[in-house]
Amino acid sequence: MIACRVVGTVVCTRKDEKLVGSKLQIVEPISLVDQSPDGKPLVAIDTVGAGEGEIVLVVSGSSARQTSRTQNTPVDAVIMAIVDSIEMSGKLVYRKS
Repeated sequence: MIACRVVGTVVCTRKDEKLVGSKLQIVEPISLVDQSPDGKPLVAIDTVGAGEGEIVLVVSGSSARQTSRTQNTPVDAVIMAIVDSIEMSGKLVYRKS
């Protein structure tokens, strides 16, 4: 899993029938320490209703096809959780406001 911030949305009027009804979000990997950008953005299927600006957990590869919504679908990345807080070494480094 990687921590990412939702930074945008992709709209496709024509897509594989298994993706109809799926929301496509642009997510940017972030550092867990200070939530600064830490990698290239990618497109992920949103299975939890995340909104722009939220920190989420993303899985990719074959793990992306393990959720109930994405099983047997042509996906490589999926948002599978919205982060409420991050604690490292006993210190709270992020809390959703």
